[in-house]
Amino acid sequence: MKLTLGFSPCPNDTFIFDAMVNGHIDTRGLTFDYVMEDVETLNVWAEQGKLDTTKLSYNTFIHVVNQYALLHSGSALGVGVGPLLIAKQPLDLANIANMKIAIPGAKTTANLLLSLAYPQAKNKTEVIFSDIETRVLNGEFDAGLVIHESRFTYASRGLHKLMDMGDWWEQTTKAAIPLGGIVIRRSMGKELAATVDAIIKESLAWSWKRYPELTPFITSNAQEMEEDVMRKHIQLYVNDYTTDLGETGRNAIATLFEKAKEGGLLKNDMPGSIFY
Repeated sequence: MKLTLGFSPCPNDTFIFDAMVNGHIDTRGLTFDYVMEDVETLNVWAEQGKLDTTKLSYNTFIHVVNQYALLHSGSALGVGVGPLLIAKQPLDLANIANMKIAIPGAKTTANLLLSLAYPQAKNKTEVIFSDIETRVLNGEFDAGLVIHESRFTYASRGLHKLMDMGDWWEQTTKAAIPLGGIVIRRSMGKELAATVDAIIKESLAWSWKRYPELTPFITSNAQEMEEDVMRKHIQLYVNDYTTDLGETGRNAIATLFEKAKEGGLLKNDMPGSIFY
């Protein structure tokens, strides 16, 4: 059986999916027709129901939870992994309503956290995440909301951190930060979902056994990134929650749903469970 699968070319995703899409492990008769795209494209596709299984932002998941179920493996959660609001020079966030802000996508969890923390920040423009630093430096935006490897590069480019949105979330909720997860169509059924879940967990274990080696699948898809940045990326975003969310991870996701509903950002009724 062939399933369509979407994930990003970022090292954390290629690290997770390497073995299962490249034939390094037993996939129980399943094959994966995969596509790599930036997370906001995957979010849009999830809303369109384009793929059988996909990586998406938790901000998008809260809106497609009736069509897709969350898998227990493959998520990006943690402490100290949140998006950063950066600028060319220190700025007073009391004036955030007047700032022109570049965001990595309206449907990203990064934007959800910014919206919850600063609902008055309305002047936001969607920009490909890898371009945000440059466009803030060029003066096109007062501030930028950066994710992924930009956590490790913004300071070296002379940019200043205005707010760590992850710190805000952790201090406000006392919960881990749910950034992205792996979902499967609910119509696929529980048995198939459980099989895919197990395959992802085995694929991740295969990569950890070889780490700190970085396979060509990882390095070739992160072409403009130094290997030490790739490893920092993996170490930050691939952790125990990625192997299995566990009770702490599930509670963090439930908290995100609750905060989104309190903030008027979630209007649809949820199914009985967010999982398959």
